[in-house]
Amino acid sequence: MGRVTDRDPVDQHVARWLPVLPDLDPDVEGAVVRMSLLTRHLRAVKDRALAELDLQEKEYGTLHALAGRGGRAAPSEIAGDLRMAPASITARVDALVRRGFVRRIPSEVDRRRIDVELTDAGRTAWQRAMRVVGDEEHRVLGALTPDERRVLSDLLRRVTVAAHPPAGRI
Repeated sequence: MGRVTDRDPVDQHVARWLPVLPDLDPDVEGAVVRMSLLTRHLRAVKDRALAELDLQEKEYGTLHALAGRGGRAAPSEIAGDLRMAPASITARVDALVRRGFVRRIPSEVDRRRIDVELTDAGRTAWQRAMRVVGDEEHRVLGALTPDERRVLSDLLRRVTVAAHPPAGRI
């Protein structure tokens, strides 16, 4: 496990800017730059995994939304999860149907509605991408103990709530 005394390139970045910006808070700058670097790293791993699996980001996102709903959902539910207009989900579903990753089936709750369901191939493609990304997340966060990961998650929750306060809260 790394120690607090371990240095990284962000320490050099902060040291370079402190003389230029004397009011710079090194802890804020260090945290923000490190979060950005980690996000970029995980994004690059995900992009490589998707490219190797011949999945487009929008295909993966749609498969992910479906998997999160138990493998079956109405197009409007998928669109809501992806924060898209319901009409714009049709092209995504069409492309996934052509690839054999999903199929359209009659709704079990409303016979006027058609649902979208993951096929075995779609679930496998989604799981393979998730495994690559998840393995890297565990590798990177494996630098911390389980207790440290919990503390980090709690601290990031507080920061996220500050950045995105719940509705009605200022």
